[in-house]
Order: sequence, then C-alpha cells, then structure tokens
Amino acid sequence: MNSVSFRRILCSIGLLLCLPAPGCIQTIATDTMGSIVYEGFPALAEEEDLDFAGKALPANLKLMEVMLRSNPDNRELLLLLSQGYSSYALGFVEDEDPERARHFYQRGIDYATRLLRQNAALAPGLDGTLDDLKAGLVLCGREDVPAVFWAAFGWGGYINLSLTDPDALAAILRAEAMMQFVLTTDSAYYYGGAHVFLGSLDGSRPRMLGGNPERARRHFEAALTISGRRFLMTQVYYARSLAVQTLDEELFDSLLAEVDSASVNLLPEFRLANAIAKRKATILRGRKAELF
Repeated sequence: MNSVSFRRILCSIGLLLCLPAPGCIQTIATDTMGSIVYEGFPALAEEEDLDFAGKALPANLKLMEVMLRSNPDNRELLLLLSQGYSSYALGFVEDEDPERARHFYQRGIDYATRLLRQNAALAPGLDGTLDDLKAGLVLCGREDVPAVFWAAFGWGGYINLSLTDPDALAAILRAEAMMQFVLTTDSAYYYGGAHVFLGSLDGSRPRMLGGNPERARRHFEAALTISGRRFLMTQVYYARSLAVQTLDEELFDSLLAEVDSASVNLLPEFRLANAIAKRKATILRGRKAELF
C-alpha cells in the first residue's frame, strides 16, 4: 500500500469517527467560528462611529445566536452574547427606550446564567438563597470572573431601569455579591468594572438604604487609577451616582468636563465605550437642572 492510499484511509477513518456522533461536524464548525468571532469581536469595540456600531451590533448578536443553536454550551459564544446584549442595551437603547433596554439586559443575564450553570460548584447557588450564592462564589476562581461580571452587570442595568419592581430590586444583593467576588478575585477586570459597579451602588443610595458616599468615592478613585482615567464610562457613573446623590455640582461638572475634553483614542481598544461615554455625558449634563 502506497503512502497516498494510507493517508486516504486515515482520512476516511477520521470521517467515520465523526459521522456517527450527532452534530459532530456542526459542533466543530461552531467551535471554530466561535473562536473566530471571539477573536474578532474586539474590532467592534475599537469602532468610534456610534451609528455604524449601533447598526452592526444587532446583526452580529443574531449571528452568534444562530451559531449557538448548533452548540448550546459554547462558552465563548455565551460570554460574547451576554456582554454584547448588555452593552447594546447600555450604549444604544436605554436612553431612548428603557423598556426595550430591559428586554436586552434580560437576554444578557440569561446567557451569562447559562454559562455560570456550567460550573457545578456555583449552579446550585444560582437558584438558592443569597447565602447559597455566596457559598458557591467562594468555590469559583479567576476563570469564572468574566461570566460572573457580565451576569452582575446585566442585573445592574436591569435593576436601574426597574426601580418600581420589587422583584428586580430584590436582586440587588445577589448582583452585589457577584461583583464583590469579581473585586476580590480580579479587581482590574474590565478596567476596574467591579469598583465602578459597587461605587455606583454605594454612591446612588441614601445612607438609610445602605449607601456609603465615602466608600463610593474610594471605589471610583480606585477604578480611575486602574484605567489611568482612560476608560471614560467611570467618570460618567461617578457623576451620575455619587455627585448627584451628594448634590456635589462641582464634582459633577468637573467629571463631565473631563469626559468632554478627552479623546476616544485615549483607549484605542475601547473607542466605542468611550464614544458612548461622551454621548452619555452630554445627556446627563442636559438633565442637570432636574438632578440638582
């Protein structure tokens, strides 16, 4: 038998090994495409044209959902869908249509939860009490940070748009516990995102409801240090929560002025987030009269 024939036999055996397994070829293709999408997603984060990005993101999200049908447990796709839907709600929907944004935040939460359920140690806590959740988080590691972060991020966005919904408000403590885990495990993740989240919670609530302005300020300043003041959404949340709650107009004005004067290219890999931050700063300044 010559070498060419031998190679053909090996190839045939390889195909036969795949064919009996339902969806094997589809799964391999989805895994490959999922990795390509995962590696290519930063290109969208680098976009600074908000109109272009706002139109491109929904099509990419639907493409990923189609791919996920062939491989429902694909971790990369689940994470990207969670991040993508919550980011889309935050950046392109919530300021014009809060109810629609709630729907997209919920999708982001659902995809992150599906990913978290793959962790046998954490899965029971997702349906149990707050103590059950905290006990599960103790058993998690650094590799779980992205999924936990985006689950909590989605909850934060959803809750912020559901302040009259008791069920949504009840989830605050669960989201807070998740972000405390992120803070303890990898405080620098997403440019200090856990600090921004927890600072917003501490800074936007009055003391009688658990607010803590001093701790909020420490969280925000820590996040600004982590990003070198280049991730402009931190300044927006700082102004929107702590500055408004404490009626500190000087802080409010200085933070938004900093966002206005900054270039989106301060952080080339997150031009889109910075462009969104600049637009949100403009919207927030337009509400100053009703906030102070």
